[in-house]
Amino acid sequence: MDHTGTRHRAGEAANMGKIIFYEDNNFSGHHFECCNDCEDLLSRLSRCNSIKVESGCFMIYEKPNYSGNQYYLKRGEYPDFHHWMGVNESVSSCRYIPTEPGTFNMRLYERIEFGGQVMDLVDDCPSVMDRFHVNDIFSCNVKNGNWLFYEHPNYRGRMYLIRPGEYKRFSEWGGRSARVGSIKRIMDY
Repeated sequence: MDHTGTRHRAGEAANMGKIIFYEDNNFSGHHFECCNDCEDLLSRLSRCNSIKVESGCFMIYEKPNYSGNQYYLKRGEYPDFHHWMGVNESVSSCRYIPTEPGTFNMRLYERIEFGGQVMDLVDDCPSVMDRFHVNDIFSCNVKNGNWLFYEHPNYRGRMYLIRPGEYKRFSEWGGRSARVGSIKRIMDY
């Protein structure tokens, strides 16, 4: 059983990730290990000042229930919040991102509820403006793969995890506006 009391079938645990949150810088102090989603880390730690990702990929969030600023972490060590590009040590939830080889397919729309111009995407897009001649993405439908939306071109600025499913408006992926400058596939497997 894992920390949530859930049993995993043989082989399933091999596909899971492992992330360790530490209360203090440089991997010291009280810590909490996680292999899946956790909607409220503050029930287990008083703060988070360093992180190790031993396997897999995770999105960490500043607020509980997967809200607030988001940061993508892949395997590696993050001795303080500057290393994950955070503005402070506020980490309150995390989401495991399963990665598998295969196709990526997303349909983007320039209006809410899948209206306006339709744009198909199957690969990374360093500039939404250069490729599609729009600045804003108001809705999207992800058929395959996990993606990251970035606020600015060339994979800079605020980021948002976009998983398979329908997003009728930008607020459903946590966006503060419809501005999407670049889009990247999550392919760390």
